[in-house]
Amino acid sequence: MKRPSSSRVPRAALAVGPAANGIAALGALRAELQRREREAAEREAAARAALERERDREREARTLFARSVGAVTPLADDERAWLRAAPPEPEPRQRERDEADALRATLSDEFDVESLLETDDALSFRRPDIGPDVVRKLRRGGWVIQAQIDLHGLRRDEARDRLAAFLREAARQGLRCVRVVHGKGNGSPGREPVLKQRVHAWLVQKSSVIAFTQARAAEGGSGALIVLLKPQVAVKGAR
Repeated sequence: MKRPSSSRVPRAALAVGPAANGIAALGALRAELQRREREAAEREAAARAALERERDREREARTLFARSVGAVTPLADDERAWLRAAPPEPEPRQRERDEADALRATLSDEFDVESLLETDDALSFRRPDIGPDVVRKLRRGGWVIQAQIDLHGLRRDEARDRLAAFLREAARQGLRCVRVVHGKGNGSPGREPVLKQRVHAWLVQKSSVIAFTQARAAEGGSGALIVLLKPQVAVKGAR
């Protein structure tokens, strides 16, 4: 009896199928790699083109600048002058210490000032070559107060040193009228205005002080003095 024919695929046909699939995958991979290479090449070309355009703009700018300013001759290195920065102004520290020592020595606490003060309520003072009208004008506020120092509450030595330094600086600045606040002595033992009396004596000993008087009520009253300083003579040629 004849057997029916089988529907099986020939063995050779089965072997061809996987190979064909592999070749197709390789082809797709190769195509993808080529696509990526083309894109990379295009990006690189675009970047080179942008860089070249930037260089062209720079060259055009330099050309335009050269045309605007004309011919330029570079300076030779050996003709350049290298300037050193100006040194800071020296500070006369030693002179200031010497002046402070001298001021401290000239302001004596033993100086009797009562005989030099006028016997009015304001206990004003003026140099012999200063007329009484100057004191009256000072008492009425004829000069603008340009600076002040507050000494009340300080110890004697500290108050003396600060007053000396204040007067020295006021003279250096060319000030004419200053106020010295010494307090009324309410906090002193026996409510005696000890500092007030010493300030009077210290001021009289300063040659830069030509007059002083008690401040008006609005300016400190009996707790302050309005001091008139000697005008500073400008030295010819001084800066």
